[in-house]
Amino acid sequence: MAVMTEFLDLIVPVAIIEEKYPGGWAQCLRDHQPALNARVWFDEHLFRDGAMNPEAMEALLKEWWKLGFDCYEERDGKTCWKDLCVYDGSLSRSPVVCDWLLEDAATRSVYLKGTPMGEVVGRDWELIDDDWEPPKFPGE
Repeated sequence: MAVMTEFLDLIVPVAIIEEKYPGGWAQCLRDHQPALNARVWFDEHLFRDGAMNPEAMEALLKEWWKLGFDCYEERDGKTCWKDLCVYDGSLSRSPVVCDWLLEDAATRSVYLKGTPMGEVVGRDWELIDDDWEPPKFPGE
C-alpha cells in the first residue's frame, strides 16, 4: 500500500516505530489518536504525520528526535534521512536523500521501497464537515 501526501509529510516506517518508539506501534497509535485519519494516517509499512509550514514540521522532527529517532546520517558524503523522512512533494527536490521511500506522482503518494505500491491510504474525508461556514461578522 501507499500513503497519500499533502503539504509537508513526515514519513516513518512502521518497523522503525515498533523498534524505537517508547511503547512501540500500539503506543504510537494511542499517542496520535486525536489526529488519526485527519492529519495522521498509515498503511502496513508507513506512518504519515504532516504540517502545513516548515516551522510546524521542524517541531514534529524535534518531537521524534527526542523520542530517540535518528533523523539523518552521512553516507558517501551525502546527508540522508535515516529513521524518518520529510517529504515535500518531490524526493528529487529534497537536499536530503531518502533512499527507502518511493513516490508516485500520479496519485500524490509514497510507499516503502521493496513493497508493492497497492492501494493509497489517506485522509478520511468523512471527518471533514462539508457544511462548515466561516462565522459572519457584524454588519455582513
